[in-house]
Amino acid sequence: MRKRTRKDNNQAEIVKLLEAMFFSVKDTSQLGSGFPDIVCGKYGINFLCEIKDGSKPPSQRKLTPDEQWFHDTWRGNVVILETREDVLELEKTAFRLSGAVKSQKILA
Repeated sequence: MRKRTRKDNNQAEIVKLLEAMFFSVKDTSQLGSGFPDIVCGKYGINFLCEIKDGSKPPSQRKLTPDEQWFHDTWRGNVVILETREDVLELEKTAFRLSGAVKSQKILA
């Protein structure tokens, strides 16, 4: 039987901010089995994002064993978002990576 999933209190706020910054966002929190809470993309770059409530103590923000396994074995972009600052950093990372991808396409 699959464990019941629950959303962190700040998930709606994080999603709203991502959408305001023109990320595409899809809620995947009901998938369970360690799969991250949302998938988002911008500039042709996709990220699997685990959302943790940054206002909670570190012990309560810890990844579950399933989440940790997923993060350790996933071969793509997987990140943890806890705060508004994390979202701003993600935007910078997406922009930087999009330039690298375009450069590689030109060289190929």
